[in-house]
Amino acid sequence: MYEYLGKRVFDITFASAGLLVLSPLLALTGICIWLEDRQFFLFLQVRVGRDGVPFTLWKFRSMPVGTPNVPSAHMAALTTTRIGSLIRRVSFDEMPQLANVIRGDMSLVGPRPALPAQVELLLLRKETGASRLRPGLTGLAQVRSYTGMSDEAKAAHDGEYSMSVSLVNDLRILVKTAAYLLTPPPKY
Repeated sequence: MYEYLGKRVFDITFASAGLLVLSPLLALTGICIWLEDRQFFLFLQVRVGRDGVPFTLWKFRSMPVGTPNVPSAHMAALTTTRIGSLIRRVSFDEMPQLANVIRGDMSLVGPRPALPAQVELLLLRKETGASRLRPGLTGLAQVRSYTGMSDEAKAAHDGEYSMSVSLVNDLRILVKTAAYLLTPPPKY
């Protein structure tokens, strides 16, 4: 029952509250990005959603206009803007996706949305049943992640989540995500 009705109500309620609370900071971030290079502050990208249906994902633009579309694992090699490196450090570049959640393209918790070119990951998610879910702002694979996690491992975590969707699991994943974001990175 939660997966089909409660999850959507949960998503709309908390995404709306998040947008309301964060709206001054969202506006300030958009203005700062625009002031840096006088270019549009959002980055719009086609991603694969529930059941393979494409949708347009919204993010704050953290890289110069014209940067190629690559999976997030390859982004470290790309140049970020000054504001971009700051907002990416705390994943604030992802916050416009709260609007994707309200629109119904995404959920707060689910597999991260893949690029259409990530064919292997998409096929693996289909095999595990994870492709039937709306993609999420965060997910089980993200809270268990490590640098360089294989597509097989991501799909396995996404499949595990798809078999155990519940309010309790969503809350656990959101709390783990918040703890990760609020913990300062290690100093070397």
